[in-house]
Amino acid sequence: MQVIEQLKKMKEERFLQIYESLAQDGFGPLDGEVAQALKFRPHAIRKLPFAKRSKTAHSILVRGGNAELCYELFGSYLMKNAKDIVTDFLDGTGVEHEDGMIKSVEESKPAADKISSTVADLDGKYDPADVTLYLALAAEQWPGVPEVDSVWRMRA
Repeated sequence: MQVIEQLKKMKEERFLQIYESLAQDGFGPLDGEVAQALKFRPHAIRKLPFAKRSKTAHSILVRGGNAELCYELFGSYLMKNAKDIVTDFLDGTGVEHEDGMIKSVEESKPAADKISSTVADLDGKYDPADVTLYLALAAEQWPGVPEVDSVWRMRA
């Protein structure tokens, strides 16, 4: 559950940045769950500031330990805002993909001997916080490749 560990270590401002970046038409990505938790009508949730909604969404994810929902949230953020990190990691470690989408996670695994050098390249080109976030997803996605988890844990 690396994504939950990453979420727990994440600063409130960082989660707010991710949450706001995924907003559409004034709604945050987890506003349905937030509205339910706060006993708001779904449309009325837009009256609350994003900071309050983000804080509640963060709390919902941490308390519930919903790794799948957290994984989707972080994955959506990366594909929208930092897709090159995803594609560069996959290319650098020899994982077949189509524009960042992997057909078979079980069959396409990153080459262990290329992970460290690929991550070093990513750090030189992109925001290290986004690289670390992606590594949390990758570690969860490929539990059979301990080198991914190891490089993430050294950063987290």
